[in-house]
Amino acid sequence: MEIGKTIYKLREQSSLSREGFAALFNVSQQAVQKWESGAAMPTVANLVAIAKHFNISVDSLLLEEDGCSFDALRLVHEITPDFCAMDSVEAYYKMLGTEYEQCFEEGLDVEPYRDLFSAVEKMPDSAAKEKISDVLFGIVSNVGMRADYPFREPSDLDGIRAERDGYLQEGAVPTDMRGKIAGAWYGRICGCLLGKPVEGLRTEALIPLLEMTGNYPMHRYILKSDITDEICARFDSGFRTRCWADNISCAPVDDDTNYTVLAQLMIDRCGREFTPENVCNMWVASQSRNAYCTAERIAFRNIVNGYRPPNTAKYKNPCREWIGAQIRGDYYGYINPGNPELAAEMAWRDASISHVKNGIYGEMFVAAMLSCAACSDDMTGVIRGGLGQIPAGSRLYKAITGVIEKFEKGVSAEDCMADIHAEYDEHTAHGWCHTISNAMIVAAALLYGGGDYGRSVCLAVQTGFDTDCNGATVGSVIGMMKGVKAIGAEWTDPIKGVQDTSIFGVGKVGIDTLVEKTLKHAGF
Repeated sequence: MEIGKTIYKLREQSSLSREGFAALFNVSQQAVQKWESGAAMPTVANLVAIAKHFNISVDSLLLEEDGCSFDALRLVHEITPDFCAMDSVEAYYKMLGTEYEQCFEEGLDVEPYRDLFSAVEKMPDSAAKEKISDVLFGIVSNVGMRADYPFREPSDLDGIRAERDGYLQEGAVPTDMRGKIAGAWYGRICGCLLGKPVEGLRTEALIPLLEMTGNYPMHRYILKSDITDEICARFDSGFRTRCWADNISCAPVDDDTNYTVLAQLMIDRCGREFTPENVCNMWVASQSRNAYCTAERIAFRNIVNGYRPPNTAKYKNPCREWIGAQIRGDYYGYINPGNPELAAEMAWRDASISHVKNGIYGEMFVAAMLSCAACSDDMTGVIRGGLGQIPAGSRLYKAITGVIEKFEKGVSAEDCMADIHAEYDEHTAHGWCHTISNAMIVAAALLYGGGDYGRSVCLAVQTGFDTDCNGATVGSVIGMMKGVKAIGAEWTDPIKGVQDTSIFGVGKVGIDTLVEKTLKHAGF
């Protein structure tokens, strides 16, 4: 059948006049007459529009033979993915519960759609669920804010700066930064190693594990030699293959350290004036998709699909306030000692490709703290210096300020950490992985740890939630403040001065090499 006859048949079986058909596709009646007579061909855009309207394939328009019914024109053998096998983070329809919770927490007026979200979430993974989820995304992308929402949380840099409290931590930049920079690197790497093998354990398993290994309250690495048959049977049969401090030859690959090395590589290639677009390009060029998790994995998907910042952070990203950005900001603090505003700005450029609001603030907070820690021994002042670079009207600011107030009022570390557990549920992915819950643990560990490296990182890890992230961040701040000499050999010896990465062309790198390059980027 010629395409003209196919169009004629579609029009007649739909009881459309030429005028009505022409109006559907914004063309003239004369154009429709020419198509049907074979005097002219529809454009590609016209073909796509006609096929979409009649729910058939373009191939059916171009190739259908005489004698086929209208129903036969419909696409029969549609190619679809295995929806159950799709990545649980990248598939938006698999995270609708998190999306609703996230939307509500950030003040969007989504409560009228709660039952709809719940109903769609319970559907089996399928093309239908995916399509309805797309509709839900359109709804939440356009819904307004609740009138009673008390927080002010912009995501743009100017808006963030306009909402700061004006606090600046005073302190002179030391003339010799080598010990502090080395301390920050070793502090982060060793803190990460402490928490890495127990990442994902909730406290009802973590605390008994520490007790069974003679390590509660936590005061040292857990070792492979601690892991007995009884422990494997009770907790995880694969425990012995995890990265324990006595079965490694260097610091193992981890996203918490990958990002710090990657930031150094980006400064080396793009300079201190790097842009969010530079960060996107570095991610795609430097690591595989599997190196990225949660919000970063979604942003990576969005980048390769052609989205640009800040839409890389916004498109179908229920994890947009999770901890991922907070673990990426250390290097910007390392290279901007005594300049928390610039450290936070660089962190914003990095965070804005994958996060919004408190997700961005977490990275800015950590980068600014590290900048302050290079110049001050006052831990409360350092934390307030970090808060000074984020909106005073934000949930993160309120939460961290609450931790400081409890510490200053004499609330015990145990009770402070229990309050965090009461506010955030470690058994949900959203509570366990959120920026705010983990930032509160970081702040509390820094305050209650009293400036002691081992005590601080152990408190951060034994509290649970994202153990390797929090151990790494706390270790980084203590290391920057106190210097590498404050980190005992019992922490540094197992990594043997080498960090492994999954970054293309980098692989294993000496920590001393990382320190020297950091000093160069910092202007020393």
